[in-house]
Amino acid sequence: MIRKTRLFTPGPTPLLPAAQFAMAAADIHHRTPEFRALFTRVLSQLKDFVGTKNDVIILSSSGTGAMEAAVSNLTSPGDRVLVLTAGKFGERWSALTKAFGCHVDVIEKPYGQTFDLAEVKAALKLETRAVFVQATESSTAVRHDVEAIAGLLKAEKSEALFVVDAITGLGTTHLDMDAWGVDVLIGGSQKAVMMPPGLSYLAISQRAWDRMESTYNPRYYFDLRKERKNAAKGESAYTPPVSLIAALGASLDYIAGQAEGNLAEGRKKLVDNAETCAAMTRAAVEAMGLKLFAPKGYEAAAATAILPPEGTDSGIIVKGLKSRFAAIVTDGQGEMKGHLFRIAHIGFFDYMDTIAIIGAFEQVVAAAKILPGFEFGKGLIAAQKVYADRVK
Repeated sequence: MIRKTRLFTPGPTPLLPAAQFAMAAADIHHRTPEFRALFTRVLSQLKDFVGTKNDVIILSSSGTGAMEAAVSNLTSPGDRVLVLTAGKFGERWSALTKAFGCHVDVIEKPYGQTFDLAEVKAALKLETRAVFVQATESSTAVRHDVEAIAGLLKAEKSEALFVVDAITGLGTTHLDMDAWGVDVLIGGSQKAVMMPPGLSYLAISQRAWDRMESTYNPRYYFDLRKERKNAAKGESAYTPPVSLIAALGASLDYIAGQAEGNLAEGRKKLVDNAETCAAMTRAAVEAMGLKLFAPKGYEAAAATAILPPEGTDSGIIVKGLKSRFAAIVTDGQGEMKGHLFRIAHIGFFDYMDTIAIIGAFEQVVAAAKILPGFEFGKGLIAAQKVYADRVK
């Protein structure tokens, strides 16, 4: 049979054709009225996609660039900050805050777990200037409770800014930045907006903008105040990736089109879609007799992390899906390499994709003879039942 490559990875994700066409047609100069109109429209659309009234800034970088910008713009050397980490990307917050000279308190949980609010409360100090966390830890497919952490900061009347890496959370999790009191929410282009890597964006509260006036960590290219000033004129501070911004506009138009032009409703449908695909996959995995890595109730919708059969390296499944079906899933990261694999549901995935990867997974398990008592169809039947129950 022919082999058709399909990405089932939590970033980069499959590309939206309309975004690809928009990139190919984006032959405009960035200091022209045409680009200013495009850029202004996309910035406005991003507010609806994030779900905020706050200003949104676009950067020409991967999501890590936006994470660095949050640290460099909001902290000064010696500031005490709190990092909540339970995976590879939480560790990135630790590394970034230390690189910019912060005094870093860390709540570190084992991969696959999340945080106890009592521990967060105990670690929060009067002088804590910022709290950093992931909405979804994509290395473990665990969802952290952003709303509860934000509520704790409010209850404690903390002056700490709350900074959330929602790079895989946006478009897969229902987030309410303004109501919850999140100060910075970060997204990336290679995730739910279904386009190539290269853009990141930050929604920033007025509290965070005010903080920037008193911080003095070095910043130049990632000076968010400079970007805000230029964005008000429909421009970026430096040469932008015009084609990627055109692609972003096309992707946001597509998401809005799923709800008759209402982008906020389209975002909700995108989240619901990810949650349905994730629920189908989780049901299939458990019906096959395998275990999930994330704790019950904290499973991410962006991706599902699956433990292989006992004594089996997860690389066998990752390689089997690629070699037999050209289906690209991801192994574990860091200390979890070989111990789990992840199937993504973020962005341009649907029912058909989910059924296909579950069927391919069954074939790989059967061929590898790694699951005693395995029977074809158990996973697919469980997934079908979930879909029938959720989509009526």
